Amino acid sequence: MKDSKRHGIKVKNNNYKKIENFNKIVITKILLLILFSMALSISIMWRKDLSIETVIGTSLLIAILLILLYKDLMRYRPTIYRNYSIMLLIGILLLGNILMGLGSYYILESSTIWLGDIDPQLPIYAIPLATGSMLAALLIDIHTAIVFSVITSLLAGIWQGEPLYSIFSFISGLTAAFGVIRCKKRSAIWRAGLFMGLVCVLASLMVIFIQGQIFTINTPVVMGFAFFNGLMVATLVSAILPLLEYSFNLSTDISLLELLDLNQPLMRNLLIAAPGTYHHSIIVGNLVESAAEAVGVNPLLARVSAFYHDIGKTKMPEYFIENQSRPVSMHEKLTPQMSGLIIISHVKEGVELAKQHKLPDSIIDIIQQHHGTSVVAFFYQKAKDRQENGVSPLVEEANFRYPGPKPKTRVAALVLMADAVEAASRALTEPIPTRISALVDRIVNHFFLDGQLDDCELTLRDLREIKSHFVYLLTSMFHRRVDYPGFETKDENSDKKPAKPEAV
Repeated sequence: MKDSKRHGIKVKNNNYKKIENFNKIVITKILLLILFSMALSISIMWRKDLSIETVIGTSLLIAILLILLYKDLMRYRPTIYRNYSIMLLIGILLLGNILMGLGSYYILESSTIWLGDIDPQLPIYAIPLATGSMLAALLIDIHTAIVFSVITSLLAGIWQGEPLYSIFSFISGLTAAFGVIRCKKRSAIWRAGLFMGLVCVLASLMVIFIQGQIFTINTPVVMGFAFFNGLMVATLVSAILPLLEYSFNLSTDISLLELLDLNQPLMRNLLIAAPGTYHHSIIVGNLVESAAEAVGVNPLLARVSAFYHDIGKTKMPEYFIENQSRPVSMHEKLTPQMSGLIIISHVKEGVELAKQHKLPDSIIDIIQQHHGTSVVAFFYQKAKDRQENGVSPLVEEANFRYPGPKPKTRVAALVLMADAVEAASRALTEPIPTRISALVDRIVNHFFLDGQLDDCELTLRDLREIKSHFVYLLTSMFHRRVDYPGFETKDENSDKKPAKPEAV
């Protein structure tokens, strides 16, 4: 009775804590919504007649737009809306984009006195509101950038009181976002800015044509401002992107390419301390990259994650078989339980090293998940054999499982499977295509049945594609060679006759 009462009290306490945490989260979201709505409302209504009714009405309208953005992320990007740092980044991008647009507009407006008698409204075509859309595409994804462009264009229309300007802002934002898809070099930002400038020129010509001002002096001025818009966006994005990457610990294809450099400190240390693991990581990188496109993930992220997934082995490299040069294994003097702990610890060590060197969170997560909660099978079986022989006490499987979590993304699942497949293929005595295919099939099916792929959104079709890519690449790696004349190698004692067996 006492135990049941205690259990009931614990359940109630847990429920109270969940309700309390839920209430805190809801209150925090509401406060952030109010804060960003008021800030955006005051920003776009600055230097206008700021009556209480105008501010409240504009704030409510902006709040509706932000709620729609939040609902869209809940539906189509659930991993983003649960990540509060990304949600904060989106809010900062929205507010910062408007404030930056305000600042540039007032500077451009004051500079029009040097251009003579022109319409003071023309500088609006040079306001770099597409900066936020380009940054959203680089730092988050293209879907978020599209929704961001919609909201920014609507805010721009409210700010200027001109519906045609909303269309211009939407076109420039979409062009900026699509211009940096799979952007792998800093110079690609400038190419996207130049292309966006040309599109802005066309869009501005369409706007002034609708307004009936195409044959006025305003036309060349508008074209110049619109092209300058693209150059300003490229300049601002190039300056702000590294700051946001560092502040929010995010990775773009540009920063991933920098991590792909094998002269990075972590990779150099891996090569020197654990050359076998280094070579293994390179092969795993080739495997995951070959299958990444087939399952719809970024192949560059997959390759970089594979390069760094085993950096924790640099702490005790001699305890991993690919780095052992001695005929006697370091595990011979250890119990299976101790050997299992050493093998499992390389995941924790890898996470710590990755955090010390400030690797992106996406790569740190994959390092932590690349074994899931799978079992260190060799030492677990060894411990069971010792138990059956009465040498060791009762063996629990949980003590030989990695702490996890299981792979949460398709990239982490790819690294999990490629890691096991590459290691197991080294043990094949005769790596012919049929044996390689059977091995890959057996390993992938084992992870599937063990539940390691439950949380990563891989379909059966994806698994079939992954297997075929793995088999193709491994078969190519273990290709046969002909003997080169004059370079045949054989045992120095191969010509000698075998010794006669001694009589027992």
